[in-house]
Amino acid sequence: MTLRISRSTIGIWAIACLLALSTSAFAALGDNAASVLQDQARMRGSLRSTDHHAYVMHEITASTGAKLREYVSPAGQVFGVAWEGQFPPNFQQVLGPYYQQAQEAITQQKADAEANGQVPRRRGPAYVNTPGLVLVQGGHMHSYHGQAYIPQLLPQGVTPSDIR
Repeated sequence: MTLRISRSTIGIWAIACLLALSTSAFAALGDNAASVLQDQARMRGSLRSTDHHAYVMHEITASTGAKLREYVSPAGQVFGVAWEGQFPPNFQQVLGPYYQQAQEAITQQKADAEANGQVPRRRGPAYVNTPGLVLVQGGHMHSYHGQAYIPQLLPQGVTPSDIR
């Protein structure tokens, strides 16, 4: 028996595994600006903030070189996060209340793949695009990167490409 695995099914499994096995802790989407300082303390990193007028980008750099960028709206909410480093972040912490929505989207992608006779993905980039959450995760061992944002919380004049 020959087993065929498509790239899309591999990516779905990759994001599911990353969601289940991540171990770092960061602020959650939708959280307030005060969470940035908590993340800096948890990461034991340096903080650099840049005002982009429509939002403030807070970049925390850990001694390991891992970076977490948190995008905060003028209303004081974290509307987007981006990361890069040797390990993926803890998605339950990063996504906060949106974690369940991401898991449901991944489960649906898996079910759709199986319904089309495909084997769910195990590797490759992952992409979740729902009305309430966009999540992109990629990379390979010791080089992970990604971003997540809440479309309805994007401040006026901010585009998804600003979150990187």
